[in-house]
Amino acid sequence: MSNDESRGSRIVPAIAVGALFAVFAATANAATFDAESAGFPADASVVHNIGYALFDLGAYDIATIPAEGFLAAFLIAAVALDVAVDGAVYLAKREEDGSVVSAVGRAFTDGGRDGGDRQ
Repeated sequence: MSNDESRGSRIVPAIAVGALFAVFAATANAATFDAESAGFPADASVVHNIGYALFDLGAYDIATIPAEGFLAAFLIAAVALDVAVDGAVYLAKREEDGSVVSAVGRAFTDGGRDGGDRQ
């Protein structure tokens, strides 16, 4: 494949990604994030209300926004991020001579070499 052919095959996805970014930017720019227009008090905080819902403090009438839906999304995102980190750690391990070697194993030790000040 020549250089001109590979450049032509990359230009279409680059334009598509740029157009998608432009659509997202225009949508975020046109959106209004006003709590009062949604029927909530002006000083309402979604973050505080997620915390109240997380610890089930809604019975004390301190929550101003019903945040159970936010809490579900928060917990689903937390589990997904935990799975991603666990998968990255699992994929970072490798085997050498039948034993598992960590990706950062030699960064914090001497790699198991003989000598040095070990006791």
